[in-house]
Amino acid sequence: MKDTVDRAFAAALYAQDDTGLDTGASLLAADPGRWGEAGRELLARGEGYLRQAWERGWQPADVLRLVRRDLEERHIRITGDLIAGEARRYARLPEGWTDAEVWWTDGADDAAYGERLARREKADRFSLATALLEVLRLLVRLPSIEPVGPVPGDPAADALEHAHIEPRMLGRIRALLAKAEATTFPEEAEALSAKAQELMARHTVDEALLAASGRGPAQLPGARRIGVEPPYEEAKAVLLDAVATANRCRAVWNSAFEFSTVVGFESDLEAVELLHTSLLVQGNAAMTRAEAAQRSGGRKRTKTFRQSFLLAYASRLGQRLAETAEHTASEAPDNLPALVVRDVAVTSRADEMFPRTTTTRLRGATDHAGWEDGTAAADRARMGAGHTPLPR
Repeated sequence: MKDTVDRAFAAALYAQDDTGLDTGASLLAADPGRWGEAGRELLARGEGYLRQAWERGWQPADVLRLVRRDLEERHIRITGDLIAGEARRYARLPEGWTDAEVWWTDGADDAAYGERLARREKADRFSLATALLEVLRLLVRLPSIEPVGPVPGDPAADALEHAHIEPRMLGRIRALLAKAEATTFPEEAEALSAKAQELMARHTVDEALLAASGRGPAQLPGARRIGVEPPYEEAKAVLLDAVATANRCRAVWNSAFEFSTVVGFESDLEAVELLHTSLLVQGNAAMTRAEAAQRSGGRKRTKTFRQSFLLAYASRLGQRLAETAEHTASEAPDNLPALVVRDVAVTSRADEMFPRTTTTRLRGATDHAGWEDGTAAADRARMGAGHTPLPR
């Protein structure tokens, strides 16, 4: 069977077009009696390709995001199986690595995978072999990217110490943002989001002071990837950059693979991801309401309106978040040295990871009504308490 798999891979994985996929799938599915062996061998090879992907800087969420973009739901499920199979090799995984679990066996033998996969997917062997080969072809073609953390099995993973947002405070922040997303009253959403941002900013200052005094755990800046996916990915990347900057982090957008890498201290990274997700939810809800108002006035829903709305929303919030960050830092001048040390560490880490970056020219916002409505929505999503809106 290994020879058969080798021939199938030679036909399907390394050709520049899709003509070899049928040949490879036919080879794998030709003998019903050996489908179990084929499934076991494909699973083992896939796990090996995943390990190579981890060593090239990829993580499970990144791979799944790419599979979701380029392939279909069945391929996502198969990729999850490969991730689960690979993860069982290790006694301990890096924090947040994956929650995928092996479901087809007790771990003693993977020969059951092929038949159980066929039952789960309700598909024939040829279709499943094609899907498996398509996933593996994607994996072998992954380039190297900047690593954002240790890979499974790396002893350095056990030595890392992360200072997360304290669980009770994290629960309060999440509850505030959930209420802000759920309400249909802009003033209430404004107040709830402002309170959440205030808690985040206070935690950052407290953590910086503890580190400066030597009473907190020794930390280094880390990084995490946050998906920035279509539609309107440029506006989403602008918003993420604004949220990252306000929370003393730096974001670098990779448009080709639909993510941004955010560099910062762990608790700040948690805050960035929470706030960015919440502001996207609030922005989409505000855009839906603005579109309804436009339609009631006789205008049809358009892509240019939505793009202009979200670009204005992101741009305006960037201004407001920058103002809020400056105000928070200036409230207690004695805290500035500790915050500066933190900022220098983050900047150095980001420059080390990304010594060469380029700027991106955004596509213009061409819909005046969308821009005006997006700006107004950003004004309502105020992130700092006690501040008047910036002049238009």
